[in-house]
Amino acid sequence: GDHLKVCSHGYTCCSQEMEEKYSQQSKHDFRNAVVELSNHLQTMFSSRYKKFDEFFKELLENAEKSLNDMFVRTYGRLYMQNSELFKDLFVELKRYYVGGNVNLEEMLNEFWARLLERMFRLVNPQYHFTDEYLECVSKYTEQLKPFGDVPRKLKLQVTRAFVAARTFAQGLAVARDVVSKVSAVNPTPQGTRALLKMMYCPYCRGLVSVKPCYNYCFNVMRGCLANQGDLDTEWNIFMDSMLLVAERLEGPFNIESVMDPIDVKISDAIMNMQENSMQVSQKVFQGCGQPKTLAQGRTARSVSESGFSARFRPYNPEERPTTAAGTSLDRLVTDVKEKLKQAKKFWSSLPGNICNDEKMSVGTVNENECWNGSAKSRYDFAVTGNGLASQVNNPEVEVDITKPDMVIRRQIMALRVMTNKLKNAYSGNDVDFIDISEESSGEESGSGCELQQCSPEFEFNATEVTGNSNKSDKNVNTSAATRSVLSQAALLLSILFLAMQRQWR
Repeated sequence: GDHLKVCSHGYTCCSQEMEEKYSQQSKHDFRNAVVELSNHLQTMFSSRYKKFDEFFKELLENAEKSLNDMFVRTYGRLYMQNSELFKDLFVELKRYYVGGNVNLEEMLNEFWARLLERMFRLVNPQYHFTDEYLECVSKYTEQLKPFGDVPRKLKLQVTRAFVAARTFAQGLAVARDVVSKVSAVNPTPQGTRALLKMMYCPYCRGLVSVKPCYNYCFNVMRGCLANQGDLDTEWNIFMDSMLLVAERLEGPFNIESVMDPIDVKISDAIMNMQENSMQVSQKVFQGCGQPKTLAQGRTARSVSESGFSARFRPYNPEERPTTAAGTSLDRLVTDVKEKLKQAKKFWSSLPGNICNDEKMSVGTVNENECWNGSAKSRYDFAVTGNGLASQVNNPEVEVDITKPDMVIRRQIMALRVMTNKLKNAYSGNDVDFIDISEESSGEESGSGCELQQCSPEFEFNATEVTGNSNKSDKNVNTSAATRSVLSQAALLLSILFLAMQRQWR
């Protein structure tokens, strides 16, 4: 009865006091409707991001542990004395994944150069090598191919896989944050009046149980969510880009298939170095000069004192950790692909999905028994298009199409930036890290290359020994005692590896 008294003058709906009350209530109902739908999407992206992030990090931990266990069993003390080289490799891989300023190609090149320096000492125990000489040796890592084709293949595989993994995880985080920011709607005064008229003016006619017509609700929501509608095109392109990278993760850029056997691949490279040590050494001596020979007594004494014994036996597949984070990359990708497909067109579908709620409209049935904005009757206006520009003819909401929502515009730009990075990752090219906390975190790394685009190997060219190098491996223990033990132990290591080559293969 009170409603009829204060609302009897028609579309003004209520007295000022009642209008304020119902305006707040209509805004509350509208926001809740948007949040209820978007929360499900936001939670999905948040949970998948956490799963992928946990999986990738645990995968790296498992790979490092597997390598350490295998190399301790295979190389014993020699590995333990040089284990920081391998630890540094995983430190840099982890730092890259979490957004550090790591150039993957340069880092991997550095790893192989440092490994060559260590190995060159071990396969030439009768010589004394200065740091300057070893720096000269490391310059010819690519040309000499002392480790066979393993470094080139592994660099390509690691770069592609890590770029795709990091970028995909970041894409999930960006999607989560975009949904969070865009769903925080605040209707304009004109939108609020349209919501009030649709939701509470039926009370003025005593039509408390009559719900708004579906198309009427649709026009009101299209007007109130005009800016969100403009997000749809960029959002769909972004979803498609995520799906493409997901396919890469299932195939050639599968980080699980790269990291799981990385210990065997690196050990295979070491084996190549052992087998080709004489040819490699001869070419290095030509290019860097003949090194000084150690005294024979020191060499023999080191061999007898080392007592090194290696029994090379790679892990069987069943001995390896079967999964990281209790799942596999294939299962994660299969799950998230379905969710990405469902998330397409979310923003353009949002008005209709809100109006499908029985609390918001009568739905597509009983089109003659609904509130059309003025009476219990059919709603005759056509539904306006999606997006801001289409609202110029919206019969229910007055929308200023010259004033786009800047929060939405920023999210559109964020999606465009992320889409570009996903496209680069799909092609195997490294991309800037996106710090989702909006603080500067990482800079551009190197780039991967398609198999047919990789630079050809350089020919070996003799050169003089130079000491001008920025190599980071300045912590190598070059004391005579340590060098002697490492060098002489390698003599037996070489013999054992060559003898067991067939078992390895």
